[in-house]
Amino acid sequence: MSADHYTYRVTWSAEDQEHLGLCTEFPSLSWLAATPEEALSGIRTLVKEVITDLQTNNESVPEPLAERKYSGEFRVRIPPELHRQLAIAAAEQGVSLNRLASAKLAGEKAG
Repeated sequence: MSADHYTYRVTWSAEDQEHLGLCTEFPSLSWLAATPEEALSGIRTLVKEVITDLQTNNESVPEPLAERKYSGEFRVRIPPELHRQLAIAAAEQGVSLNRLASAKLAGEKAG
């Protein structure tokens, strides 16, 4: 498993007054550093070490989000009144309810 395929993020930690490197697939890991570049390098190195350790101990290694297969479908439960409002909005815009919901999730205009 390549550590390069994981999802990394660098953010500022006001509490620590340093940059914080994170890896989405390994939520318990983090790396503090003076610069964003050092935080990213640090968390990537740490993830590589953890992957090696997991493999050495025959433990499962999380699959990178980038390599997972997605169906493009998921179910959302909403109150009946909201469902009605969305159905009306979709009809008024001349689009399917699915297209309206997809556009709203993406922050786009449906029609």
